Amino acid sequence: MSNLKQFLKGNKKIKENVKYKATKYLVDEKGEALDWLIRPITSKENDVIREDCIVNVPIKGKTGQYTQKVNTSKYIAKIIVASVVEPNLNDKELQDSYGVMSAEDLIREMIDEPGEYSNFADFVTKFNGFDETFDEKYDKAKN
Repeated sequence: MSNLKQFLKGNKKIKENVKYKATKYLVDEKGEALDWLIRPITSKENDVIREDCIVNVPIKGKTGQYTQKVNTSKYIAKIIVASVVEPNLNDKELQDSYGVMSAEDLIREMIDEPGEYSNFADFVTKFNGFDETFDEKYDKAKN
């Protein structure tokens, strides 16, 4: 028999923020890669982000009919942005320094090496409880 008290919110473990070196190209005065502070997002935040990334795609051969699809690259960028505490990706001065006007564009400019961006996206999604990357899930579904 389960003990209901064990399920009360006060007993729930809190996932702590973590540091991650997102890129080797942003360094401190000693030449060390800067730490970025990453936080876990909530299921509610994920729902809002996912909903914002759904697009209607026309069904071939069926005029006026659509299916929904998640814009994966937009979704991942928004998950990253929601998870990054430091640096503040919404800071106007930081965005201006890179010539962009959104946090999603900024993250792609700050981490502009595709491999680093992919590794960071993998880290953030796994940190947020997604055990497989979206590319892995796509490849499995495709095969």
